[in-house]
Amino acid sequence: MGESTVTTSLEGREQAVPAPVTAAQRPGPLQRLRTARRPRLWFEILLIAVSYWTYSLIRNAVPEQRAEALRNADWIWRMEQHLGIAVEESVNHGVNAVTWLIVGMNYYYATLHFVLTLAVLVWLYRAHPGRYGAARTALFATTAVALVGYYLYPLAPPRLMNGNDFIDTVVVHQTWGSMASGDLKNMSNQYAAMPSMHIGWSLWCGLTIFTLAKLPWVRILGLLYPTATLIVIVATANHFWLDAVGGMICLAFGYAVTRTWSGAFPHALPRQPAPRQAAPRQPAPRP
Repeated sequence: MGESTVTTSLEGREQAVPAPVTAAQRPGPLQRLRTARRPRLWFEILLIAVSYWTYSLIRNAVPEQRAEALRNADWIWRMEQHLGIAVEESVNHGVNAVTWLIVGMNYYYATLHFVLTLAVLVWLYRAHPGRYGAARTALFATTAVALVGYYLYPLAPPRLMNGNDFIDTVVVHQTWGSMASGDLKNMSNQYAAMPSMHIGWSLWCGLTIFTLAKLPWVRILGLLYPTATLIVIVATANHFWLDAVGGMICLAFGYAVTRTWSGAFPHALPRQPAPRQAAPRQPAPRP
């Protein structure tokens, strides 16, 4: 009783037989789901593709409540004036005066939002597989809660406000920029400015790089990326400052979900995932 092994006689020799693993020792289904495992490439590609397609479908399916979105934009603008931070129009006009700079910002707004986020996911998958799942969950939860904001609080971007002198930099400079401007405006919900996922995603990238990268200059670049993105979304008149605050709140929610599910923030998890446990060996049958 209480021994970890039992012995059986086989042709005059004693053979140790491991005791069977009890049900209490086996991890439950929930524990297995919460344990970091090495991600499967095909599954992650499929998951990201389906998730982004679903996000775009739901975002663009939200009714474009133009009248309410414009009223909300007027309220945001008055609130920022009351707070003394309503400088978006000055930034928009100042940067627009430098053609090469604003054209570069238009392309920045249209491309890096996707390219760099995917690049960070690939880097996590290859270099930090044990942290990949938690970081990806934070990003997905951030994006999911943003959809609630688009539905509950339709908001026109500054460039679509009535009675203000904001410049739609994509239209003026005829560059391929925002999906909500120019010839592409019918492909995207133009009144889904709150929260800003440009900020939510770029801050996720920046924090991930800052907490996990080894080279100091790379970590600094990680922090500069969301800072530059904040300037870009304002200079191109696609967002208010407060839209960026909304994106930060969504990211905080995403990290809270990850912390609750994984028991730690992504950077605090092991770099390598836990090895898969082999199935318990069954006792050898008696002769």
